[in-house]
Amino acid sequence: MTNKIHFTKMHGTGNDYIYVDTTLNNINDPTKAAILWSDRHKGIGSDGLVLIGLSTIPEADFSMRIFNADGSEAMMCGNASRCIGKYVYDRGLTGKTEFKLLTLAGIKTIQLHVSDGEVESVTVDMGEPRLDYEKQYHPTSTLPEGTFVSMGNPHYVIFTDEVDRVEEIGSKLERHVAFPERCNIELARIDSDRIIRTRVWERGSGITMACGTGACATAVASSLLGRCGRNVSIIMDGGTLDIEWNETDNHVYMTGPAEFVFDGDINSNF
Repeated sequence: MTNKIHFTKMHGTGNDYIYVDTTLNNINDPTKAAILWSDRHKGIGSDGLVLIGLSTIPEADFSMRIFNADGSEAMMCGNASRCIGKYVYDRGLTGKTEFKLLTLAGIKTIQLHVSDGEVESVTVDMGEPRLDYEKQYHPTSTLPEGTFVSMGNPHYVIFTDEVDRVEEIGSKLERHVAFPERCNIELARIDSDRIIRTRVWERGSGITMACGTGACATAVASSLLGRCGRNVSIIMDGGTLDIEWNETDNHVYMTGPAEFVFDGDINSNF
């Protein structure tokens, strides 16, 4: 039996996903859907699939599940969180300009910046970075020098002037033996004490135009190394994200845009 699934294509600084409201459409096999629909030649085309739902616990308002283009499920996505903020407000699912989003990486606070009844930008409280390296990866002498930071998902940030080698380096390191859960790889160049140029190889998706958690990890790594302060702009292929690593609560705050691309329907037989 074939079902027609309504979807919305959105992007945050070029990081594009297919969004499905699961209160209206049931996706029985999100892994298969993510693989088929993300194909840029035979499907809708995206970096993955995001399922928007109501929260299953009273502490949050909405929930998010995210599946990469290869079907693997991710713990968290900053760009997708911002897009969900715009989706639920602009589509009338909430009148709140601040709400809680349940993710596999915990509950995230979403703050909406609204103008003329529409969301212009979104700030996400990404929580505290995890720096307990020994619990999350196994450093070896075969790794290039870098900094490991977890923002709910693992990132390895390499500071270099050769950021355009991201595919060559990222494809090799994503599945390196040092990373038992695979890893997102950032190549970052510091242009000033407030501006960092970053390119990203996302586990499960390859090169993407932007990565919210990757931008946060880059900002944290640069501050840890004394290369930048705690407020920086991360310039990625698809645009710029503003990151603050707050000294008071140790949380990382990410601010950036979210955009609708188009709506559509796709037939599904699974």
